[in-house]
Amino acid sequence: MTKELKQEYTLKITQANKSELVVILYEMFLLYLEEAEQGHEKEDKAGFRDGIRKARGCLKELMASLHFEYEPARNLLQLYLYANRELVRAESRNSTENLLHVKSVMTKLHDAYAYVSRQDTSGPVMGNTQTVYAGLTYGKNTLTESLSDQGSSRGFRV
Repeated sequence: MTKELKQEYTLKITQANKSELVVILYEMFLLYLEEAEQGHEKEDKAGFRDGIRKARGCLKELMASLHFEYEPARNLLQLYLYANRELVRAESRNSTENLLHVKSVMTKLHDAYAYVSRQDTSGPVMGNTQTVYAGLTYGKNTLTESLSDQGSSRGFRV
């Protein structure tokens, strides 16, 4: 993941509500899966394994965020466990064949959560974060971000 993408995801996370955080995890999972595929294409074994390891980390977070008092959680857990098994197989066989199945399942789940998150009107999970104003200001065809609330007492609250 590039430095710019890390900054973009950091900003998204600080301003996201609960359902948007799940969508962000799916996006990161799919991004790491893509990085693993690119590593395999370039015959970069370390890059391939690193992408899979990071994707499995996202899966671990998705599993930890399940609320088992709701019925869909058990079904989601089974899908996540399936995805994890396929990632382990892909890594052990050094093959991207299993990644295609996982990508298909997780893309569908991402799309479903993205649809649901648009209906969630709750506020951000994190409080006391910097306010970022972005727009085409002070530069020709460049995006300039202005940060406010840069006081010394600023800190994240969840």
